[in-house]
Amino acid sequence: MKKAGILGGGQLGRMLLQAAANYPVETFVMENDADCPAAHLCHHFKKGDITNYEDVYNFGKKLDAITIEIESVNIEALKKLESEGVKIYPRPAALEIIKNKITQKNFYKENQIPTPEFVITHNKSDLENHFDFLPAVHKLAMGGYDGRGVQILKNEKDFEKAFNEDAVLEKLVNLKKEISLIVAIGEDGKNALYPPVEMVFNNDLNLLEYQICPANITEKTLWKAEAIALTVVKNLKSPGIFAVEMFVDIDDNVLVNETAPRVHNSGHHTIEAAFSSQFDMLWRIVLGYPLGNTKPMIHSAMVNLIGEENFKGEAKYENLDEVLKIENTFVHIYGKKETRPGRKMGHVTIISNERQQLIHIANKVKQLLKVVS
Repeated sequence: MKKAGILGGGQLGRMLLQAAANYPVETFVMENDADCPAAHLCHHFKKGDITNYEDVYNFGKKLDAITIEIESVNIEALKKLESEGVKIYPRPAALEIIKNKITQKNFYKENQIPTPEFVITHNKSDLENHFDFLPAVHKLAMGGYDGRGVQILKNEKDFEKAFNEDAVLEKLVNLKKEISLIVAIGEDGKNALYPPVEMVFNNDLNLLEYQICPANITEKTLWKAEAIALTVVKNLKSPGIFAVEMFVDIDDNVLVNETAPRVHNSGHHTIEAAFSSQFDMLWRIVLGYPLGNTKPMIHSAMVNLIGEENFKGEAKYENLDEVLKIENTFVHIYGKKETRPGRKMGHVTIISNERQQLIHIANKVKQLLKVVS
């Protein structure tokens, strides 16, 4: 039986482990928090720092394979493990490109992948040379996650919100839609694409509010999105699961926003709505099995459960019983003991082939189910 490790023990690790139960694999998780969502579902839990070289190396040296649930891991340790024969998903070289938004944007430019126009800044003073870029988005080069490390700069008055360290200044796109497309690629180079999802964001928190699959886009836009996503993944030269987030502008141009080299929030609906979920698919890749079927069984929507403003402490789920009465609605609670404003605490998937019904129930769930303390 193969031994496979996951760096990070959050909700993505938890859902990976739920899918792992169907396969002959011995699972290991490393995370600093012994009460993290994934801690009690793996065969072996190791308390440790995923950013620390020694911790990552010692965790991985007796494993057959390692995957990640967050990008902020020690890449040098993964390179060493890879050189000693441990399979890493994604490969450290691909992770190194994606982990830093500056190298990620330069990667798109070098490979002629369409992406919003950008410049690199190293401090706030650099912004004074780029007034012509406003309105723009300022993104921290390192450490941004779930909407953190992103600021919208509409005019000079917003410069005080800008980052005084390495960052990307990216021109705002005249946006029609945001979509995400998940690509699976095996060791043999074979690939499979999930249908793109259409994302609706919470502008205050910059977090995904709900999403609908399939995205309501033209066939021509779909072809563009699939071709661009495949170009991104093939140039990364790594097996694994990749979520390519894209903008569709008012002229139907498709531009890459960013890429996540792992299972992703925009793929959670696949647990109920696809023949092979993104989590199932990653285990197929890690364990060397054939890729699964990415076709949807039914249309779906997914709502994030986010900690309410002004609540911090032991999590309580208001109106959970009411939501559980709604047909074709599936609740996933991540097992985080404490809530805080903006924290992802779970998600709800709704299935129906009627788009308007999906939107109606998604909004109903959002209004009903509140994470408080």
